[in-house]
Amino acid sequence: MAGEKPRPGGMPHEIQAAWLLLLPGLAAISILFLVPIGAAFLLSLTDFDIYTLGDFANMRFIGLKNYGALLRDPLLWKAMRNTALFLFVGGPLTLGVALAAALLLNSRVARWKGLFRTIFFAPYVTTLVAVAVVFRYLYHPRFGLIGQALGWFGIAPIDWLGDPRWAMPAIILLAVWKNFGYATILLVAGLQSIPESLYEAARIDGAGSAQLFRKITMPLLAPTFLFLGVITTIGYFQFFAEPYVMTDGGKPLNATLSVGLLMYKNGFRWWSMGYAASIAFVLFIVVLALTAVQFWIQKRGEA
Repeated sequence: MAGEKPRPGGMPHEIQAAWLLLLPGLAAISILFLVPIGAAFLLSLTDFDIYTLGDFANMRFIGLKNYGALLRDPLLWKAMRNTALFLFVGGPLTLGVALAAALLLNSRVARWKGLFRTIFFAPYVTTLVAVAVVFRYLYHPRFGLIGQALGWFGIAPIDWLGDPRWAMPAIILLAVWKNFGYATILLVAGLQSIPESLYEAARIDGAGSAQLFRKITMPLLAPTFLFLGVITTIGYFQFFAEPYVMTDGGKPLNATLSVGLLMYKNGFRWWSMGYAASIAFVLFIVVLALTAVQFWIQKRGEA
């Protein structure tokens, strides 16, 4: 009944009803998410490999030996450096290009805004493998369109995907082109949610365009940037398909080897499933730490 009070020490009826509605979803999350994570962690504490597939009696519990071997593995640190380069260069570039595109789309003089939103967003919903294959041909040193365009300016052809110095920049360029459209749409929504009265009041007080951008636009876009920063960090730290398709699994000289690709190779090429599971948990801890740092920076800025 509406006026009925909960018993002393008992939960209100609204909370009981909320728990009853949440239980199916929480149970599904526990079964489909938490249980696999727990199983993967247990797997990382074993020497599960191809011989175990034939007979599970061959599997041994080895504790943290996989993690110790992982920390001594030079390939892990190489993959970490490549992944960090991809994240800390590609991430800001993606958000920077997205912000520039969003400001252009939100300007009063812009025309055909719907068309340009579609053009910017189309790469994001395109299959990554298809995009990687197309870019692989664009980067071809002899027949690629990029090489031919550079030739018009007298620049010698560059072996984009075969030269260790250029392979990672080429992949970063692909990632920025593919992903900036999603961030652009969210930033446009954030810009449109800023009241125009704030800009008008600041103009009356004599604020210029740079001051409007620095004092109004950027602070009010902070929640949007936080969300995009977290999503970009998680996505870019797990990048896998780009080097797998474009550089044949991390070539040349492991210049494009990522942590995700290293995990795949250990698990599905060399069948060291326990070792691959330990790589997955190291990746999880790093991503979790970076996400926590972003939230800490956001809260510190608000304070």
